[in-house]
Amino acid sequence: MARRNENGVTIRAVAQRAGVSAMTVSNVINGAGRASAATVATVQAAIAELGYVPNLAARRLAKARATTVGLLYSNRRTPFLDAVLVGTLRATNAHGLQLILRDGDGDTRDEAERMAQDLVRSGADALLLIPPFAEQLSGSGILSALGVPLAAIATGTAMPDITTVRIDNRAAMQSITRQVIASGHRRIAYVAGPDPYSVVAARLGGFRAALHEAGLSEEADLIVQHGEFDYASGMAAAQTLLSRQDRPTATICSSDDLAAGVVAQANHMGLQLPGDLTVTGFDDTILASRIWPPLTVVRQPVEDMAFRATQCLIAALGKAEVGVSDEIFDHDIVQRASIARVPHQ
Repeated sequence: MARRNENGVTIRAVAQRAGVSAMTVSNVINGAGRASAATVATVQAAIAELGYVPNLAARRLAKARATTVGLLYSNRRTPFLDAVLVGTLRATNAHGLQLILRDGDGDTRDEAERMAQDLVRSGADALLLIPPFAEQLSGSGILSALGVPLAAIATGTAMPDITTVRIDNRAAMQSITRQVIASGHRRIAYVAGPDPYSVVAARLGGFRAALHEAGLSEEADLIVQHGEFDYASGMAAAQTLLSRQDRPTATICSSDDLAAGVVAQANHMGLQLPGDLTVTGFDDTILASRIWPPLTVVRQPVEDMAFRATQCLIAALGKAEVGVSDEIFDHDIVQRASIARVPHQ
């Protein structure tokens, strides 16, 4: 029986249109055998014209195993990661694919490369990356050697060799900083997160842009840029910032976990929130609405971004050559109770 896709188009029909054998078409789709660049281009043009999509069920039978997406993530469990997993599973389940996970620190390019290679050796046909792994692997010489499509979510910038799905982090942070300034705050601290993440520079740039347009001077000692995007790092940053005699009246944080740590430390030090300290977060994970006061945050649709990035990977499976793309999702500011107004100084 001729192998058909969901639209009823057969490999034989593609072969006839391209003027090659059905075996050649199958080899091009599966990246097997040898075909010249001209033949590959002719077959791909015929596939695009006829709308043929490789039947994943047939490919699984041919390979005697399920098509698999590998997820490379940091070994810290967070609400952000939970949202990524839900979005990725939505996509893989919808297409009958398997998902395998690999976690680690990813502190160096060498480690990130080793982890990516381990996933591919374990059977991953495509890789989904969470920062900082996209930043570590972009520009690496092993990308072509891996031989699988890659996509990343929640990066701060587009990447030349990896498909990215993200928001405009600079614009998002600039927007929420404007709201804090509009509420009368002038001494505003910023908790940035760790350097290896490309979102750190993008979000810090947005914070600085908002200060500049409001005519406010940046105070270097009110910017904390170290640690992780986690609760403990937020507490440590708050201990430093709130122990000052001239403590800030607002603290803008680059993640919800950081903001939750700031809130906890402020409460421990006897401050009344939000009256004594405005705090904002970033992501809108479930944590943001479960603490007191509930956080005003930048919302990036992490689950939907992960779903879309996984769809991009699925669409790239079986293609001889895969280009990269950069998709920017809309962000929102979710208003809750963590911003208090202060008199203009």
